Amino acid sequence: MKPFSLLIKPASADCNLRCRYCFYLCKSSLYPRSRSHRMSEECLEAVIKGYMATPQPQHAFGWQGGEPTLMGVDFFRKVIFLQKKYALAGTSVANHVQTNAVLLDDDFADLFFKHNFLVGVSLDGPPELHNHFRTFPDGRGSYVDVLRGISALQKYNVKMNALCLVNAANVRRCGDVYQHLKDCGFTYHQYIPCVEFDSRGRLSSYAVRSGSWGKFLCSLFDQWVAHDVGYISIRYFDSLLLFLTTGKYNLCHMDKNCTQYFLVEHNGDIYPCDFFAESQLKLGNACFDPWIKIIHSEIYQKFGNSKSVWNSTCSDCPYLHLCSADCLKHRLSYGSKNSKQLSWLCEGYKLFFEYSLPILKEIAEDMGKIGHLFVDMVGPNDLCPCGSGKKFKKCCGKS
Repeated sequence: MKPFSLLIKPASADCNLRCRYCFYLCKSSLYPRSRSHRMSEECLEAVIKGYMATPQPQHAFGWQGGEPTLMGVDFFRKVIFLQKKYALAGTSVANHVQTNAVLLDDDFADLFFKHNFLVGVSLDGPPELHNHFRTFPDGRGSYVDVLRGISALQKYNVKMNALCLVNAANVRRCGDVYQHLKDCGFTYHQYIPCVEFDSRGRLSSYAVRSGSWGKFLCSLFDQWVAHDVGYISIRYFDSLLLFLTTGKYNLCHMDKNCTQYFLVEHNGDIYPCDFFAESQLKLGNACFDPWIKIIHSEIYQKFGNSKSVWNSTCSDCPYLHLCSADCLKHRLSYGSKNSKQLSWLCEGYKLFFEYSLPILKEIAEDMGKIGHLFVDMVGPNDLCPCGSGKKFKKCCGKS
């Protein structure tokens, strides 16, 4: 069985914010009969029991939404109890929560610290940039509430990273965004491009254009190279260095096949990806269907293989090995249902690769051993980021 992780949405698309660019809020239409969507204890136990019975180098649980902290702290206490209950000898478990941080308090932070959760906080930069799209239903900005949640995590020394959605409001202010995330105490950053289209295939007002995304990456790279290599971890740059050093991918949009993880909805329904939680792509239900059946389902295999069915011009591109034609979402979401469509971000990535690749190769050569890059990113008993399936201390961490 090929290793896989779970991205679980225990509250489905329910959220206490109304971020204007949220791509998952509309997914509530998948389950219109329910006013609220909460994973039951019975479903939670079935999901954890089934997944932990599969042979994995590490059982990796991602808790996401909507907003997963709407489930309350007792839900996560139950998660930990069930993971211990069904853990086999030698089992390694990792938990990651992606949150808007608004509901985080001492109880959450204490639990996350004691049980080694990694907490991702959504933060789009300084107040005026963050509040532009990330608002409460009444239109009030969420920045102050997010900062309070971050303070709770820092008080308890919880491992945390920042996830910044690069959008129309902040794409031209890369320096301000990067410095602000550093000022807030984040040494691990993720930058995700906002790419959304309406039903007629027109770019949304809050999304980024390809050239702007490329310029953002170049500016980010300049600042990182000038001051922060070895101190600030930028996930995308680290993943490129990992590939240049080991030939392995650890980001799904860089890989040639989309079969790295499964999305599990609040009722156990399984989909191949949170970008593609669509009724025609439903693979089964984690409460009833064995994972071996899900993995080998025709729908899942066809979906995964469609990643490598790219535009003919991609095959002649010198950067194909770095992007594998990009995420399917960026090929299929603006009026085309043909995976051979070029990525909306293609030109931006080309701009960035042409600019950064010579320096990235120099950094990779200077590092010598990949362990030097990741030594501060993962614990000794965590799964090695090179993709070997071994614990870090027995793989790249030996250096």
